Amino acid sequence: MALFHEKLPLSSTCSSFRSLTRRHVSKPRSRIAITKSRSICRASWQELAGVLVFSAIPFTAVKAIANSSFGESLRRGLQERKKEAVENSTRFKAKAQKARNDSKWYGEERPRWFGPIPYDYPSYLTGEFPGDYGFDIAGLGKDRLNFDKYFNFEILHARWAMLAALGALIPEVFDLTGAFHFVEPVWWRVGYSKLQGETLDYLGIPGLHVAGSQGVIVIAICQALLMVGPEYARYCGIEALEPLGIYLPGDINYPGGTLFDPLNLSEDPVAFEDLKVKEIKNGRLAMVAWLGFYAQAALTGKGPVQNLVEHVSDPLHNNLLATLYR
Repeated sequence: MALFHEKLPLSSTCSSFRSLTRRHVSKPRSRIAITKSRSICRASWQELAGVLVFSAIPFTAVKAIANSSFGESLRRGLQERKKEAVENSTRFKAKAQKARNDSKWYGEERPRWFGPIPYDYPSYLTGEFPGDYGFDIAGLGKDRLNFDKYFNFEILHARWAMLAALGALIPEVFDLTGAFHFVEPVWWRVGYSKLQGETLDYLGIPGLHVAGSQGVIVIAICQALLMVGPEYARYCGIEALEPLGIYLPGDINYPGGTLFDPLNLSEDPVAFEDLKVKEIKNGRLAMVAWLGFYAQAALTGKGPVQNLVEHVSDPLHNNLLATLYR
């Protein structure tokens, strides 16, 4: 989490901290000079060249390993165990299908979004996918190809939304509870500071800038590459990493294997099918939560945790209606 040293007074922040707990005592924080970039939307050719070189490293390394003698030995080892791995994968998929048939979350008897109220649900929503509650009032899933595409996009955004929510909440929780003091723990203020051309210090360590001293364009490119890399490997599917001797037993959305399931959560097919439902439900909640984060930042100028603390302390005066009428 990138942190920066503001030149603004911290009195308002400290007062909100004291409303959370009496034990929290604000401490004087050292001021570090904030360097302004030339422009938030400009980057030098050296910076862009560095980003391109950095992005090419993993692809070049994969290609080099695949073409080396070491890569050949990895492929030979894979060929020796691939037949058994394919058989295990086939048996697992059969057990997973049986688990879906027996689960209350799949099939015709699954819960629906209207509950017991009679409703003409779309016939193309059969409960085959996790999180299918028969909700498609816009008819986006009528075409099967589009349905598969939208499901892939939903899984993608749900997972990133859950990770992003952790990144937004944890620093603020740590700062408010006094476990770890950040100069600026609120997620949107950190991003705003970067748009103002300020240099960011990671983890509050002076001089630890990493990408914090770069322009917005460079940071955006780096973030896109870091996100696209694993998503591209996931999209390529089972055969993507076979040149490196790695076999992925699953599909595009749930590749499995050591790389994508290091905790071996898919070992039990019954539990795995239930985890799929829990993942998509929590992912949808995270996506909706981000709409709330945006609205809170725009209306109150505070972080979501601080808003929650203030609402719990005085629900009658700290709520949506009160905020809108202030």
